Amino acid sequence: MDNSVRLVNGTSLCSGRLEVKSNQSNQWWSSVCEDDFGQQDAEVVCRELGCGAPSVLQGALYGEVEAPIWTKEFQCGGHESALLDCRSSGSDRNTCSPNKAVGLTCSEPVRLVGGDSRCAGTLEMKHQGDWRPVEGSDWSLKEAAVVCRELDCGSAVSMGQREESSGRSVWKIYSYCVQSGSSLRECVTSHFSSFFINLTCSGKHIMVQDCAVMSLQANRGQMPCRQKNTELDYYNLGVPAAEEEEEGAQGAE
Repeated sequence: MDNSVRLVNGTSLCSGRLEVKSNQSNQWWSSVCEDDFGQQDAEVVCRELGCGAPSVLQGALYGEVEAPIWTKEFQCGGHESALLDCRSSGSDRNTCSPNKAVGLTCSEPVRLVGGDSRCAGTLEMKHQGDWRPVEGSDWSLKEAAVVCRELDCGSAVSMGQREESSGRSVWKIYSYCVQSGSSLRECVTSHFSSFFINLTCSGKHIMVQDCAVMSLQANRGQMPCRQKNTELDYYNLGVPAAEEEEEGAQGAE
């Protein structure tokens, strides 16, 4: 069955300007006004297209066109399987302000499982409604970096192959396809293997204030709170940094 939604003019099947087809018997597509579309609506669209969660929702992100505008406001609960299954407002919209057509970017449907954090583990991908491990015998850290970026997990730190005692259905993602600039979703095919990609990403870097990291020491009266930005990741969330500052202060005494 053909989708009743599509994303056009984007960089992959999971990004672009949102268009809706209200009647499957014709090919008339309508843009959607940003004022009539929200986060829960975006979640439904990404799910309907087989993509991951919405990551960017912004008007005119993928250009404006002279196209019909969808006349009603979507009122999705976020659980629906298709956008046209959602309730809509009773009133019609006749116009939409310039630069207000919905542009949407959905993340790739990938995840890392079984590791110490969401940024480490066995790589799995959802394709055709099925989550499977990923086989990438020809992968390097360059392809792994694409996954880490999609997961908002920083850069690729290490990658290897995990072997199981018997083979099973997996998704194979070809490295040459990823290197060409295509999305992961466009480079996948069904395969049978006992080797799966294990990947560790650096973790998302977070800017914090030293005074927040060192609040414990400040409360003890051991040192003043200094305003200085520092970067932390999933594997170093502040405790080690605080201990190092304390040891440095004691050494200075």
